[in-house]
Amino acid sequence: MEFTASQIAAFINGKIIGDENTTITGVSPIESGENGHLSFVAQERFAEFLSTTKCSVLIVSEKLLTKDSYPKTIIAVEDAYLSFQVLMNLYKEMQGRKTGIEDGAVFHETSKVGENVYVGAFTCVSEKVRIGDGSQIYPQVYIGKNVKIGKNCIIYSGVRIYDYCVIGDNCVIHSNTVIGSDGFGFQPTKDGYQKIPQLGNVVLEDNVEIGSNCSIDRGTLGSTVIGKGTKIDNLIQIAHNVKIGQNNVIAAQAGIAGSTVIGDWNQIGGQVGIVGHINIGNQVKVQAQSGVNSSAKDGEVLYGSPAINAGEYRRNYVHFRNFTEIVKRINNIENNSKDKTSE
Repeated sequence: MEFTASQIAAFINGKIIGDENTTITGVSPIESGENGHLSFVAQERFAEFLSTTKCSVLIVSEKLLTKDSYPKTIIAVEDAYLSFQVLMNLYKEMQGRKTGIEDGAVFHETSKVGENVYVGAFTCVSEKVRIGDGSQIYPQVYIGKNVKIGKNCIIYSGVRIYDYCVIGDNCVIHSNTVIGSDGFGFQPTKDGYQKIPQLGNVVLEDNVEIGSNCSIDRGTLGSTVIGKGTKIDNLIQIAHNVKIGQNNVIAAQAGIAGSTVIGDWNQIGGQVGIVGHINIGNQVKVQAQSGVNSSAKDGEVLYGSPAINAGEYRRNYVHFRNFTEIVKRINNIENNSKDKTSE
């Protein structure tokens, strides 16, 4: 596609500095810009590229502009990062959405599919499945019996959704994620471990996005719940009967053990481990690689393993790094004290 600077400015209510007829045919990172491409500058540390990048048009935050003219065409906006996101979303919409049923897709006769739905080849849709209007199910997806999928969802290739799970509207599930696998429940007996049947399901509320290669276990009884607007990165394990509230973000390789309850608007960093049967409040920040083994109150910032207040952890860590020297000093003091006592 080809756009002029003036057309782009109209989409984002920007002010043009330079040639409004400059055309772009693609986008580039600012560091490796190409002629005929668009990029953006939203932070001071990238301002040097206003003069050096090869990109033809730049979207720039107004606060970073110090001159009336630049070598490239500038589109000045209040927040270049947000404006660029608007453009990316518009571009994605222009790509169009697939519709129709491809050859090789298998449907049980009791399943029901809404309007303008796409189902890719070799996808299996089991009995009594419901798929809402506008949803896109890519090839080689398995959808178990009695699963409900809402409107305008995107489910990428290789996803497996087990029986009775519920997917809300506008959800995105990336490739090779498993929704509704058995929770890790075993009862020790004299003959070994006896499996406890996992009879619940998983509920994804509206506007949830799940990354690739995640496992979200079904409840033993009842539901494992991922709240509205929550975003989950790749390679994450969520155990049975976990309840996650609204608008949380959870980074890659985190693991949450069974029956833990997490509130709203929390930020959980990569490789965080959270034990089972605790409560995490609202607006809690857990920094990467922390191990949380007790409940957290609203607004806490946690770090370390076991995780404690982040400020306290950093202060303690300063001492920890010098621990060997501190021990030597203590030993010297004790030795000097003994020498004086013996005198």
